[in-house]
This record gives sequence, structure tokens and C-alpha cells, in this order.
Amino acid sequence: MQVRSGVLLQVGDQNRSYPVQLGCISVTPEHADAAEAWLRQELPRRTRVNLRPLDSADGVLLARVQVLREGLDLGSGLIDAGLAEPLPALILPSGCPSVDPKPQPQSP
Repeated sequence: MQVRSGVLLQVGDQNRSYPVQLGCISVTPEHADAAEAWLRQELPRRTRVNLRPLDSADGVLLARVQVLREGLDLGSGLIDAGLAEPLPALILPSGCPSVDPKPQPQSP
């Protein structure tokens, strides 16, 4: 396991290694460094994860990634930390958790 950016991981086992992009989220450029630091803190080398593939493009697997020891979903963790946003419903891949719309302020 290696963190390459705020949304890209290098995951491997004994035989192979491949890039995995966190699915279901978007990290803005201003949060990219903080998101990368958060992932490095949560994913020390040799951390075991569960991948839930959503799609792939250009040799990169798009997946939900869950840390096995804690059950932490990395995409949800980045959202909870304020470092990422859920993807809009129009481009949300199948397999992503549904996102409740933010409540609208009520006018008096």
C-alpha cells in the first residue's frame, strides 16, 4: 500500500501492484495536499484493505476502499474530515453510497 495523491493509491499483493483511485468522492486542488497527508496517516505501509471495484479506466481501478482493521471507508473518512465532497448524483458510479442532500435553510 502506498499513497500517491489525495485520491490515488498504489495497492499490491505478493505478485502484482496496481493503481486504485478512490471512488465516489472528489478532492479539490486546495485540499489535495491535506487529503494526501490524511491518507498517509490512515494507511501506513502494509495496511490491509478491502477493495470494492466500481469501474476502471486507462489501467486505473476506481473503487471504494475500506481499511480491514477498523472498517473505515476512506472516501467517507475524507468527506467527514472536510477534505472531499461526494460526487454529484449525475456522475455517481453504481455502488457508491447514496448521499442525502444537504438540508436547505428555512426562511422565516
